[in-house]
Amino acid sequence: MDTVMLSRLQFAVATYFHFLFVPLTLGLSLLIAIMETIYAVRGDEEYKAMARFWGKLFLINFVMGVVTGLTLEFQFGTNWSRYSRYVGDIFGPLLAIEATVTFFLESTFIAVWAFGWKRLSPKVHALAIWLVALASSMSAVWILIANSWMQNPVGFAVKNGRPVLSDFMAVVTQGYAMLTIFHTLAGGYIVAGFFVMGISAYHLLRRQRESFFLKSFRIALVFALVFSILEVVEGHMHGAGLALKQPAKLASLEAHWNTGPNAPVFILAVPDPENDRNSIEIGPIPGALSLLAFHTPFATVTGLKDIPKDLRPPVTPTFLSFRLMVMLGMLFLLLTITGFFLRNRLPSCRPYLRVMVYAIPLPYIACALGWTVTEVGRQPWIVYGLMKTADAVSPVSSSQVAASLAAFTIVYTLLGIAAFTLIARQARKGPEGPPKTQSSGQEEGI
Repeated sequence: MDTVMLSRLQFAVATYFHFLFVPLTLGLSLLIAIMETIYAVRGDEEYKAMARFWGKLFLINFVMGVVTGLTLEFQFGTNWSRYSRYVGDIFGPLLAIEATVTFFLESTFIAVWAFGWKRLSPKVHALAIWLVALASSMSAVWILIANSWMQNPVGFAVKNGRPVLSDFMAVVTQGYAMLTIFHTLAGGYIVAGFFVMGISAYHLLRRQRESFFLKSFRIALVFALVFSILEVVEGHMHGAGLALKQPAKLASLEAHWNTGPNAPVFILAVPDPENDRNSIEIGPIPGALSLLAFHTPFATVTGLKDIPKDLRPPVTPTFLSFRLMVMLGMLFLLLTITGFFLRNRLPSCRPYLRVMVYAIPLPYIACALGWTVTEVGRQPWIVYGLMKTADAVSPVSSSQVAASLAAFTIVYTLLGIAAFTLIARQARKGPEGPPKTQSSGQEEGI
């Protein structure tokens, strides 16, 4: 592989690994804030115990997210220096705001919350975790604004061959960024909801602390259900935006080759990019793509044949990643709606609880697929319409990048094992202290 592909692969490894921790930080901080607020208002000690238990898992996850995030940003200098020089006037301030303002606020309030259990009143302590949740979300917002500018560059003027910031508000308020922010935050909330439901289901199957974990499960269930519904709605809006901003990405998402009205959606297809067609097409829905993109089945949707081959994204990985992501989104809806109807008899619904334990990794996979769609679907551009990925890499040899990729992979593997071990051990251990009410029955494994 050449330097460009190795650099892309290294950044992908670092990003995927970092994003194992980001969604849970976003969602779990908000869930803990809800639990602790209930404690502060009602005085129910069990909700305090819930906040403390889930808070321990949150802190482990947060530390891992910080460690992996720091190494990620260094790559803009080591592997993507030409990109950094080209867009530094715009990209730099956005990352600086995230690093110097929101991240430090987040870290400060986490320290206040973690060490303030016996020093602050319940309401002030609850406020601290709300501020952690807000700062975590704002940290993500600035990163997503920067990424959205790469997807849809606005608010700039070209001077001396480089884009220079001309309208800061246009950059931070553009519609593409707003859709991306909501989509990513909602994805994080779904991750956290399934994380809490899965661990709660594990303990309910073993009949441990039923009151504690039933309350945790039900809060997370409503949380995940609401955002699963909103994610589907926003996903449609996001797709409609692509029709205007990135028609090549939309065409690759749907393996759509021929420009014209009444464009179909295929339930499944096997793209054949070499021959500009799909070798297999299953379940075509005539007019569905036109309807989804432009709200009328008679609208014309640009096909890949009308886009030069050197400007097309890789069709097969983009199409398959998008299909799997959508299928998982529908599965999340099904599982949360089912759980809502079973919410009053969860301990007796053991098959459902088992499914929820094994569903814990699925939202993580959906998030990874979403970023695959976003980044692979933007190729060959690193800044859409302005700079190609091949022109953005640092002047380093492929052997140097291969060595750093191997080192990153080894370190991340070790970190991943450590993180999984710590989180799994704490999750299995359960909350400290005596249960509010003891449950009867024999322990049973999954």
